[in-house]
Amino acid sequence: MNDFQKIKSVIVEDESAAREALKNYLAKYCPQIEIIGEAQNSREAIPLLHELQPQLVFLDVEMPFGNAFDVLEGCKDLHFETIFVTAFSEYSLKALNQSAAYYLLKPISIEELILAVNKVQQQLMKQELFNRNQIIVQNFREPKIEKQQVILPTLEGFEVVKMEEIVRLRGNGNFTDIHLADGTKKMVCRFLKHFDEMLDFPFMRVHKSHIINLNFVKSYHKSLGGYVMLFDETEIEISVGYKEEFLRRFR
Repeated sequence: MNDFQKIKSVIVEDESAAREALKNYLAKYCPQIEIIGEAQNSREAIPLLHELQPQLVFLDVEMPFGNAFDVLEGCKDLHFETIFVTAFSEYSLKALNQSAAYYLLKPISIEELILAVNKVQQQLMKQELFNRNQIIVQNFREPKIEKQQVILPTLEGFEVVKMEEIVRLRGNGNFTDIHLADGTKKMVCRFLKHFDEMLDFPFMRVHKSHIINLNFVKSYHKSLGGYVMLFDETEIEISVGYKEEFLRRFR
């Protein structure tokens, strides 16, 4: 894909005013986008996407006759990039964040739209056939967070790991070091705060620089202000502000 090639795109959005606004924004600020089709619900979207085979879909999360995840499930044999357009929903946003998905919150910010489109364009130029959409669907359908998968953006590209394999996360400036049960470490291009907002139990922040998987806790020690030892023999300090909540988890 070269810089002058249009990205064939479809908009799936149930509100006509929102579709028109998005089309106008794209025409004015994202000239690399070519809209080749529109659908107003998941029932229309699935056959349309099979017919048109787009490279990119702007996909509303909540629609009549099913949601965005139903659309992706119905198109699991297709390969396209997805930019989700959503009103705030904590559960769906966590599923999207875990999958390193591109999404826009309503009302759409023009700056965020341009940024998301540019990221998709860069991904398409790499010509990597990776079906991120199926991981998004699997995470949304799986209620236990430890059974879900997370896509980790690294300096070399990305890696997919299961949540249950993550022992601990350590803030490292603009990056986060993720330590896995097999002893390996992944340096991820995200702040620790990103994971703090995304991860639920059994993950817990215990220090400004540390998040741990409580399933890997071996022991707790009151000395030296309080610290936890994990099964890999790592010792992690428990900050005063997190100590009460940490101890409550083990009562």
